[in-house]
Amino acid sequence: MSNIHKTAIVEDGAILGDDVTIGAYSIIGSNVKIGNGTTVGSHTLIEGKTTIGEFNQIFSHAALGSIPQDLKFAGEDVELIIGNKNKIREFTLFNPGTSGGGSITRIGDNNLFMGYTHVAHDVIVGNNCVFANVATLAGHVEIDDFVVVGGLTPVHQFCKIGSHAMIGGGSVLTQDIPPFCLAEGNRAVLRGLNLNGLRRRFDDRKDIDAIKKAYKAIFESGHPISDVAKELIENSKNEHVIAFATFIVNTKRGIPFTRK
Repeated sequence: MSNIHKTAIVEDGAILGDDVTIGAYSIIGSNVKIGNGTTVGSHTLIEGKTTIGEFNQIFSHAALGSIPQDLKFAGEDVELIIGNKNKIREFTLFNPGTSGGGSITRIGDNNLFMGYTHVAHDVIVGNNCVFANVATLAGHVEIDDFVVVGGLTPVHQFCKIGSHAMIGGGSVLTQDIPPFCLAEGNRAVLRGLNLNGLRRRFDDRKDIDAIKKAYKAIFESGHPISDVAKELIENSKNEHVIAFATFIVNTKRGIPFTRK
């Protein structure tokens, strides 16, 4: 049984799961699906072809599913998909995909989107990420698991951020950030490894040591980083090192580092 405030509008066709709460003056569009146990705060707009999973907390004045901020958008059938147990705070804006980017914006599970976070069209976000206040993701950005993006940080379109990376607050990100790395600045550059994050996530110190060794080989040896990364892919037996090196080999926007 859902709890819908008497001033809320739930359009015909919307599908609500069990124990869904819709706050005062919120509007839920006809193509919206909301899973069990999700709460929607007051004055929230959820529209378009939007699917929201279970046990999400959506706070007041969020706008989810409104058409992409892309001048090429011409009313195509596009979608926003949000997973489970996310916290989506006040005044956040999530747009669906576009036909030029796969038509889907997809959010995973257990993420925290603080106030005024913007998730643009065709963005892909993994699981267990944190986006501080006014973090803004432009179109086609890809974020892997356990990423932290500091406040007031814009991420340029088509950038990718690897798992367990951290972006310092007030940065401007225009290139790809590999897994496990710490980046900061305007324009953001690598500042080393996100060691605190690695120590929280990895039980085996050998994995951290292997990643540290790989980082030094790639970014501090003076050799072309793609060549070193390819050698690591061929010779390393550590899955995290291989993932780290593979990200670097596959980068499209380049890696922002200062050669020592």
